[in-house]
Amino acid sequence: MSLKSTAEDLIQLQYPLFASLDDDLQRIEKEIDKNLQSSVPLIALVTRYIMRSGGKRLRPLLMVLAARLLNYQGNDHYGLSIVFEYLHAATLLHDDVVDNAELRRGNPSANTLWGNAAVVLVGDFLLATSFFLSVTSGNLKILRILSETTTSMAEGEVLQLINSDNLEISEEEYIEVIKRKTAILISAACQIGAILAGAEEEQEEALRRFGLNLGIAFQLRDDFLDYTGSEEEFGKPVGKDLQEGKITLPLIRALQTSNGGDHQRLVDLITSDNNYEQIFTKVKKIIKDHRGLDYTDELANHHISEAKSSLSIFPESATRQSLLDIAEYVVARRV
Repeated sequence: MSLKSTAEDLIQLQYPLFASLDDDLQRIEKEIDKNLQSSVPLIALVTRYIMRSGGKRLRPLLMVLAARLLNYQGNDHYGLSIVFEYLHAATLLHDDVVDNAELRRGNPSANTLWGNAAVVLVGDFLLATSFFLSVTSGNLKILRILSETTTSMAEGEVLQLINSDNLEISEEEYIEVIKRKTAILISAACQIGAILAGAEEEQEEALRRFGLNLGIAFQLRDDFLDYTGSEEEFGKPVGKDLQEGKITLPLIRALQTSNGGDHQRLVDLITSDNNYEQIFTKVKKIIKDHRGLDYTDELANHHISEAKSSLSIFPESATRQSLLDIAEYVVARRV
């Protein structure tokens, strides 16, 4: 079954960086396939569907590159790296159930094909498999960080649920949600790559900060694209966050900076039961007029600058350049 998405094709065309790392991506893909084994046919079917439905493999790739940056000489980095793709896939499955999503990466979401109950349980299987694979590292520090990371991710999901339709959420509160929900897993991938390579404390912390800022920027770019992208490029309907009651940074910024008539119109539109497409067009215009999109883009670029500065302690190398290129990709991507 081949489910290579339009989005994945666009990545290869627009970002030669990923073509230059094709050997790493192929090794990661082999490890992913090798470990998708289950005696329960439905588990095998759903896991292969979600894992083969596109995706950039950014998190495992970052772990591999972080280890290589520190001259890792072992053979365990590819096998361990897929823990981050499995954890990411598990969160996507659960997210799609919570959000009643119909599309994922341009394909029908798994819950529309097999139902919510099956998809939640398969997500649990991927989570369990992630921890089984991480045990093979034999490193208690790695296990501790993964445990802390998954706990933080679960808290982030709950925080996002609590703040659904919360028009009073502050920028600081929102950034905390995306740190926990999205950025922490990217940060852990980079940090664990460093730990596997036997990094010094300063090096480990630098890669952790690189991943955290990269992850914040990644989510902010998603927020930006949800108002400006196209469904064909983005792999899911644009405007979906607003429709699901998710108050993301472009809207938060517009709510904070608008006053008088625009502010009230924005509140009235968000809480309206009228035709969604008309509402979205009007909300998007007010957000644009009050620089909500520009501000989100600028903040994403700020976090990318912070991420790149974290790598300054490492000598120049092809691997460091690949990490810098990935940082540039995060804020330039359309998918």
